[in-house]
Amino acid sequence: MSTPTGRSEASVKPATHTARRKGWKLVWRDEFDGDRIDAAKWDFDLGNGFYDYSNNVWVPGWGNEELQYYTREPDNASVANSLLTIRAQKEELHGCGYTSARLKSRKRNGVPLFTTLYGRVEVRAKVPWGKGLWPALWMLPQTDSYGGWPASGEIDLMEIVGERPHEVLNSIHFGSPGTDARKLITHVHALPDGSSVADWHVYAVEWEPGEIRFYVDDVHTSSCNHWWSCSRTKDGQGVVAQRAADLNTWPAPFDQPFYLVMNVAVGGNFPGAPNAQTRFPAELVVDYVRVYDKLGGYGKSHPIGKGRFPWQPEKKKR
Repeated sequence: MSTPTGRSEASVKPATHTARRKGWKLVWRDEFDGDRIDAAKWDFDLGNGFYDYSNNVWVPGWGNEELQYYTREPDNASVANSLLTIRAQKEELHGCGYTSARLKSRKRNGVPLFTTLYGRVEVRAKVPWGKGLWPALWMLPQTDSYGGWPASGEIDLMEIVGERPHEVLNSIHFGSPGTDARKLITHVHALPDGSSVADWHVYAVEWEPGEIRFYVDDVHTSSCNHWWSCSRTKDGQGVVAQRAADLNTWPAPFDQPFYLVMNVAVGGNFPGAPNAQTRFPAELVVDYVRVYDKLGGYGKSHPIGKGRFPWQPEKKKR
């Protein structure tokens, strides 16, 4: 939709949302008020994969068979009108059929630009949708203290199945190193009143020792208080925990600093490939990113909640 000025609706700064939040202190923010992406806050992942130094192999498609080539070009990531736009485009580059951008609060060489251990992270955004699109707002550990993904954890504030614009996914990933030993907990939140991810929404996580809570527009959508981490490997592959002694101490892996990630992926083993109805360019538009610390601190860890460990049998469904 266009405004009377001729600019797209997404390119116009929305109404200001106050940064004040009861019980929390604002400690880091990006309101995208300049004319370019702040290099002191964000760097880019580039290309169509990464080198796994632990196994000395190149991992194409970012480990998910994704189809895009990430760049740092203004056509794929830019700031204007106090908004950040991450844009996936249908164009060929270096053997890939699409380009896009992935921003993170860590330099490509691993040096942290910003990390947080606990707190509230919130992002106000408009999200693209369509078959084969995989936009996400998420967090990864600054160091793999407990081993390779997912043993050191992942927190997903928002992602969608591309062709389901009325549903938001909140997730945590954990387990042992390697995809064969991964555990995933996902909650699907249905947006109310016919709203879709293409509208403005505030996606947030409140992370405390032993508990992770997700919110959409200040509606509490889900909580997680049961997870586990196992660092054991055999022949370079993660080993599924067989007993309590195999686990890292609770609340690992979510007891270490994490950095922020924002991107639009295309294709892959989660959303599948785009189809003829998928619209490009596909734009993730971000109003702000804000991080808060809890006034008064966090105290002791919440005790581990109810849930199944990998050595325990699954309950039979009635």
